[in-house]
Formats: sequence, C-alpha cells, structure tokens
Amino acid sequence: MTEWEAERTRLLKANAEALARTALTNVVREYPHHESHWHHEGVPIPTPKLSHPCFYGSFDWHSSVEMFWVLVRLLRHHPELVPAEEIRGVLDDHLTVEALAGEVAFFTPDEHRNTQRPYGWSALLDLTHETATWDVPDAARWSAGLRELSAVFVSRYLDWLPRATYPIRYGIHENGAFGLSRALPYADHLAAQGDPRLRQVVIETAWRWFGSDRDYPGSWEPSGADFLSPALAEAELMTHLLSASEFADWLHGFLPGIADRKPATLFTPATVSDPTDGQIAHLHGLNLHRAWCWHRLARTLPDDDARIPAILETAHAHTHASLAQTTGGAYMVEHFLAYYALLLLS
Repeated sequence: MTEWEAERTRLLKANAEALARTALTNVVREYPHHESHWHHEGVPIPTPKLSHPCFYGSFDWHSSVEMFWVLVRLLRHHPELVPAEEIRGVLDDHLTVEALAGEVAFFTPDEHRNTQRPYGWSALLDLTHETATWDVPDAARWSAGLRELSAVFVSRYLDWLPRATYPIRYGIHENGAFGLSRALPYADHLAAQGDPRLRQVVIETAWRWFGSDRDYPGSWEPSGADFLSPALAEAELMTHLLSASEFADWLHGFLPGIADRKPATLFTPATVSDPTDGQIAHLHGLNLHRAWCWHRLARTLPDDDARIPAILETAHAHTHASLAQTTGGAYMVEHFLAYYALLLLS
C-alpha cells in the first residue's frame, strides 16, 4: 500500500490549491443553474439564491453542498496547501444560521420530502459531520445551522428507509449504496452522541438491500451517464460493515473475477468523448469514484490478499484517466468533479 499512498499524497499536494480555487468560484456562481421544481399555478419560481440562501451555486444544490465539503475538508486537514483565509471568509458568509434557516424552510414542506433523496441528503450530512467533529470555534459556528438542516434529512431517512423495499442500483444520484455510505459517518457521530437511530436504520437497510448479493453483473457497466459505479458503490458500502476476513469472503462471492481483472469493464477507465455534454461528462466522475472505491476495497482486504495488486493498478489507471480534468475545463465537469477528486485523494 505504501507506493499508492505516497502517490495519493503527492497528487493531493499538487492539486489541493486548484481544487480549492474551483470550489471557491463555484459556490458563488448562481448561473447557470439546474433544479427540479413543483410548479403551482400562479406561484412564480424564485431565483436560486432566494430558494437557497446558502447553497445556490455550483449549477445544482447537491454539487454546491459538495463544493462546501471540499472547502471545509481542505481547510480542516490541509490548510497549508490552500488559501485558508479566503476559504474562511466564504464559509463565514454562507454557513450562517440565517442562511441555513432559509434552506430548512425550503426543504421542510411535504412537497419536498423526496427532493435530493438520497444524494443531496448524504452530501449535507457529510458536510455537517466534517464541521461537527472539528473542535475549533469556526467549525462550531458553521455547524450550528448545518445541524438544523441535517435534522430534516435525518428525519427523512428514518421515515424513508424502513419503507424502501428495494434498492436503486443505477449509477447516478438515486444510487442507494452511495447514499448510505456517505450518511454513515454522521450516523456514527450521532450514535456517539447518544442517538443511534440513523446508524441502526442505515446498517439494517444495507444488509437488507445488499448483504446476500452474489455474482454482480459488473460487465453491464458503465451506463452512458454514470458518475457512480453501482457494483463498486455496493462493495465500498460493505467495507464499513464487515471485518477484513469477512469482507474478503463477501467480495469473492460478489465479484469473483477480481484477481483475473474480470469483468474487464470494471478495470477499464470510461471514455469521455465530450466533456461539454453534461451527461457524458458524468463519466469523469465515474472514473474517480471507481478509483476511490477500489482504494477502499484494497485498504479493507487482508494485507496478503492476492487481489490487491490488480485493485491498486486499476485505482491508479482510473485516477489518471480523469484527475487532470477536475479543474480548468468545461463547467459541466468542473461544477462537481472536485468532490470526487478530494474524496479519492484525502
């Protein structure tokens, strides 16, 4: 693992400032903007900033939340690599109790009970976890309003997951495995604070949805607009629930051909033929998501597992297929890709 870890550290140092600059630009860029709305007769649709006083930028709501996570994550763990004071200023301007109360007001009505489920919900819980577990005055101030918004989504998860009989497996926003995985850190934090309800329902749902899966048809991937790998998102989720030896056995049943680099489609980076096409551009996200998942699998397996060399070579190939596209390119890539780059590198 040492060589790959050293490469990730080098890539993080080389890219951290550009990732931060991209996020700083995106979170205050109101247009172009995409959002789905309930449209009631005679009721005008407000501008993004009126609907979302905090998360109005970065093309869509969930991407804006992800860009704030990028800023907080870099400031917390790598302040020497980024424009720290500029980041603090943007966070102070946006992560206010007043602005986040406006977000609570948007999501509270019943007509929005499914909005951003589960991708945006988990992104917000991820951001809240980053601030709530950072013991500095700035983070305490930022997390005050975030906790109120997170409470809305925690309640929604508690209501939805017991009734969600079947998982959604395709590789875009509604993917259930990725949503559960990114909700788990905050669920663990709440459990440590005395409220285990979210953690319990997430773990129960993960086992119910995925625990008995075998012989996953990974050769069917990717679809043309994937930014998540359904197979690897599921496997990554299971790394949180099993010991190393247990996970090794589960993975053998789920993707039995890994040592032989089969199915080949999971080991081959996706081709992005047009990065200006918002759907085709998703595939850059897929490459980085795959790299992150493969890395997580390698870290979870026993150190002597024969599959690790193939896994790490594949993580390397996917990283270099799309990392350079994270910044400086078309907005259809740049509005979201920094999140997946930092998820991988940090």
